[in-house]
Amino acid sequence: MSSLLEATRGSVTVAGATRTFTLVGAAAPGDAKPLILVFHGSRQTGDKHRAFTGGVFDALAARGALVAYLDGFRGNWNDARRESRFPARLADIDDVGFTRAVIATFASDRRVDPSRVYAVGYSNGGQMVIRLAHEAPDLLAGATVIAATMPAPENFLAGQAPRASLPVLLIHGTKDRIVSYRGGTMNWALRTLFKVGGATWSATRTARYFAERNGITTEPVTTRLPKKTTADPTEVERTTYEAEGVPPVVLYTIHRGGHTVPAPSSAPALIGKTSHQIDTADLITQFFDL
Repeated sequence: MSSLLEATRGSVTVAGATRTFTLVGAAAPGDAKPLILVFHGSRQTGDKHRAFTGGVFDALAARGALVAYLDGFRGNWNDARRESRFPARLADIDDVGFTRAVIATFASDRRVDPSRVYAVGYSNGGQMVIRLAHEAPDLLAGATVIAATMPAPENFLAGQAPRASLPVLLIHGTKDRIVSYRGGTMNWALRTLFKVGGATWSATRTARYFAERNGITTEPVTTRLPKKTTADPTEVERTTYEAEGVPPVVLYTIHRGGHTVPAPSSAPALIGKTSHQIDTADLITQFFDL
């Protein structure tokens, strides 16, 4: 889906500050729908990210969920990277509290099912989802991390709540020039532009890390997916980590994909190829059984 559905604006108060979001979908008290929380990338807002992705996550609302595009503080989330230097980090904005408040708003009258809350994050938003998975896993039934990888241990400040197993879906392009699929450290220009730094792990090491957190020690299974269109140069591999009795972890590797969200519409060419071989909303629907 590339067209935008009707949306409303909402807000909550966290630590005396008003925090805002855009809500797609509607629910009456008692409907108990799934809730999808979308965390945008650096220098975006919820609405800008919605336009940037062509409204791909609106499809989840069309299928019966509530979708909340949350707004970061001055364009960013207070992620858990030690060397983040943007205002949300410097001011130590309580984005975990913001997440908790949004869920509570809709769970109070059972418009959403608090046991079916899913976080989706892109880039800096993906880093925020990684923080939530460590500090507040009780809030989530699952996590989707797009174009973001685990910070290296010396670069990771997240607190550790009692460990909870979560199904985790990861999506990353091999030609991502902003957050490298191979991990490492951003170049000087990108560190300056985005006000971040420090080393990160590769996408594959990140997937293995979350699998091991879930108690999965068996080797993954990798499958090359058939191409939907030859006009799109990207190709997709799915690597699945599974074990009996624990949630799975799946990494979608987008060969020749950029710092983008796979969707029917394309992001600006400056940040690389957008894959049309898969649709992120479809992956989320299937993986989390929405």
